[in-house]
Amino acid sequence: MKTNRRMFLTGAGAAATAAMTGAANAQDLIEAIIRSPRRGAWSDQFDARASSGGKVTSNLPIFSQETVAHLERAIMEYSNIVSQGGWPRVPDDKKLELGVVDPNVEILRRRLMISGDLSQRAGISQSFDSYVDAAVKRFQARHGLPADGVTGRHTFAALNVPAAIRLGQLETNLVRLRSMSGFLGNRYVAVNIPAAEIEAVDNGRVELRHTAIVGKVDRQTPILNSKINEIIINPYWNAPVSIVRKDIIPLMRKNPNYLTDNNIRLIAPDGSEVDPLTVDWSTDDAAKYRFRQDPGRINAMASIKINFPNPHAVYMHDTPQQGLFRDLDRFYSSGCVRVQNVRDLVTWLLRETDGWDRRRIEQTIQNDEDVRVALNNAVPVYFTYISAWSTGDGAVHLRDDIYGRDGASELQISTAL
Repeated sequence: MKTNRRMFLTGAGAAATAAMTGAANAQDLIEAIIRSPRRGAWSDQFDARASSGGKVTSNLPIFSQETVAHLERAIMEYSNIVSQGGWPRVPDDKKLELGVVDPNVEILRRRLMISGDLSQRAGISQSFDSYVDAAVKRFQARHGLPADGVTGRHTFAALNVPAAIRLGQLETNLVRLRSMSGFLGNRYVAVNIPAAEIEAVDNGRVELRHTAIVGKVDRQTPILNSKINEIIINPYWNAPVSIVRKDIIPLMRKNPNYLTDNNIRLIAPDGSEVDPLTVDWSTDDAAKYRFRQDPGRINAMASIKINFPNPHAVYMHDTPQQGLFRDLDRFYSSGCVRVQNVRDLVTWLLRETDGWDRRRIEQTIQNDEDVRVALNNAVPVYFTYISAWSTGDGAVHLRDDIYGRDGASELQISTAL
């Protein structure tokens, strides 16, 4: 009971401070405290409300007239920030987190206030309290970082990109967004490469959002527009020539059993199967063969391949390496796009294809091999490069310029760390 009373007094004291800025706002905050089911965390609830500049997540698609309008307003706000001198650089020599008292926290507070992540009501002090914790988490979420409230090297790097550079990033991406703000289809899929994220959009609303893995810097995922026309369940994987030359041949030189261990068959131009031990792997002659991996758990595409016509021979697919989706920098592929929870996306894509509900998809994965399903209605797909956008509520989303297309080296954070 003593602990709860102390938390109540902390929350009540914070509410009294907020009341000085306006009775209506304070009353709203006090009511939120009273109604909170987590009575043991009243002060945390209050601080979170006072710290946040609005929600970060949204069902608004990146490609929409509303997003363009929100980004235009954000550009005006950032222009004002730049005209007033930008924001301070936060020293990155100490990890800052909840409970820390340090002069650097005072600078962090000012930085977060200028970008709208921390309310002015939080005040300036050297204490990293729950006001600052909520604000740092909001900042991290806007930048595609793990929202843990701890200022690690990626958070410091994002905090210390100059305001003028961020303004330029917003302006560059406004041009891209305007070019894609027309009618894209009632249903479509958008792959945002810098965010390594996928949106499935229906009638102007994001119905599914998937984490993705996209191309490495030296094997970039291309920009393209196409239509998804086919789903392959339990696909064979035919290795592209680029992967054969760069990856498989060098691996075979180190381990002659690599193909056999990974269920990859060597197919001659006439369709016959070739024994890998009869091939001279000291040269690149093996590139004239087709490398076909059988369906199965270790198949590079796992259970699903999503096809669409394009000149780059790329596609979307499942992966046996599910752990990679938890990584911060998800730029591992050779150009194709790996999709987390791909079966949800496939179920969505096949919604208008008779007889293919989630149950049948799962049964086919378990019981059959290499089943091709043509969509009744092809779904447009757009591979795009958007590193900055806004979904309103003061939330400006910013991502690393992983492929260096925004014109400023300061924006290539991941490659610099």
